[in-house]
This record gives sequence, structure tokens and C-alpha cells, in this order.
Amino acid sequence: MPSTPAPPRWLKPVNRVLVALSRTGLGMRSLPVLTVPGRKSGRPRNTPLSVMELDGERYLMGGFPGADWVRNARAADNATLRTGRRSETVRLVELDAEEAVPVLREWPIRIPNGVPIMKDAGMVTDGTPDEFAQLAGTCAVFRVEPA
Repeated sequence: MPSTPAPPRWLKPVNRVLVALSRTGLGMRSLPVLTVPGRKSGRPRNTPLSVMELDGERYLMGGFPGADWVRNARAADNATLRTGRRSETVRLVELDAEEAVPVLREWPIRIPNGVPIMKDAGMVTDGTPDEFAQLAGTCAVFRVEPA
């Protein structure tokens, strides 16, 4: 893992396009978008994210240490999760490293489209479940609960 892992340069512009497509409903209706107030500005910040379901619970993973949405989520009481026209107010509960391991181990199996992004950023080399489990304590994992 690099000393300062960062998202691939293409990710922010692509995220902007995905959020816009999600709003219009043009082909991206099933894309979940998390809206969290900015920790300094208070303005809504939108981030398209994969939501993983495991054992009846839903989870989000911050793919990079220091990601803005993660820092905003930690500072916020509630967030909004929108999928298509369905919107819900949620509470994000951050898991400790030990609790995160089984979730992270399942991530590359259940959300395989996220593995190339993590590889591009240098967070993982092969994208195996064991490699993802080693991200516990480095990459934030949140359980999504009703607010």
C-alpha cells in the first residue's frame, strides 16, 4: 500500500457524472447516492457509493483513508441515502476494526466492481478477500441504520 493512498484521479469527475445521471434517472436509477452535510460548510455533499448487504444489514466502505465523505459522515448525526426516487434518512455507525473484518472480507465477493478502483489507488494488489480484510482500521466501514 502506498504511504499516502489516494483515489484514482478519474474518480471525482466520474462521481459527478454518476450523481447527475442518478438525479435524472437516465440509466443509473439503481445507483445509491449518499448525501451528508459538509462538516465545515454544512452544504449537502453527494457521493455515489456501493451498498453491501450482509446478514440483513447494509454497509458502506470508505475506500480511501481520509475520504471527504467519511470525515463528513463521522461529523454528521444523519445522512440521506437515495436510490432512484427512493430516499431515506439514515444513521451511519462506524465499525471498529475487529467488527469490520468480516464485512471487508465479503466486499470483493459481493461488490466486485469496486475491486479495480481499489487496485488503481494501490489499496490492494490482487483484490482477494484476505487482502480486503487487512484494510480493517485503514478503510472506514459503516453500518447503515434507519434514523
